[in-house]
Parts: sequence; C-alpha cells; structure tokens
Amino acid sequence: MKSLIFSLVIFAAPLSSVMPDMSGITKALKTGNSEALSSFFDEDVELALLDDEDIYEKAEAKAKLTRFFESHPPKSFSQVHKGTSKGEDSHYVIGDLVADGTTYRVYIYLEETEDSYIIQELRIEE
Repeated sequence: MKSLIFSLVIFAAPLSSVMPDMSGITKALKTGNSEALSSFFDEDVELALLDDEDIYEKAEAKAKLTRFFESHPPKSFSQVHKGTSKGEDSHYVIGDLVADGTTYRVYIYLEETEDSYIIQELRIEE
C-alpha cells in the first residue's frame, strides 16, 4: 500500500505545475490575428520571423507580425510540445504553423506574472 501511495505522489508531482491556457494564443496563430496574439506580449518581446530577429516594443512587434501574416496567411496551427521551466515560473510551447503550403516551426516562451502569462519570445522559423 505504501508503494502505491509513493508511486501516485511521484507520478502526480510533475502534473502539479499548471500550464497557462493557450487557447487564445493558439486561436490567434490559427487565424493570423496579430491583434489578439499581441495582447499576450510583454512590453518588449523578442520576435524572430524567419530571418528577421530582434527585440521590439509591443506595437512594433505587432506590426511586424501583421505583415508576416499578410504575406503568409495561416491555414492551421497545432501544438507539438509544451513544458515548464525548472523553477515553474516560465513555460514554453512548440508548434507547427501551416501557411502558404509551408510548415513553420513556432516557439513561444511565456513568463508567469502575478495573475497571467505573457509572451517574452516568439519565433517562427522554416
């Protein structure tokens, strides 16, 4: 009986970390909605769109993302992997964005704030 309880505690421990609700981010990526996606950005965000990479203020990052979605209209987005940092105060999501017949790999790094999660880094790569 003790080993059963021990096993339950060991296997349940990794599940105690709560992943952020990604539905808004996922929907924004699926539909190419830069307005909705940028609402999850920090004031400054590291943005990498293909070969263009830098740290931008929220408004400029949104404008760049809008241009990207206009040039590469999304057809779908699916999460491939997600996880939590060792300290459990940040999270990441890796997914595939299909646009214009090309599959792009998307990396999202989020940090936990007092009452939500904000995107610190967004990468869209071929």
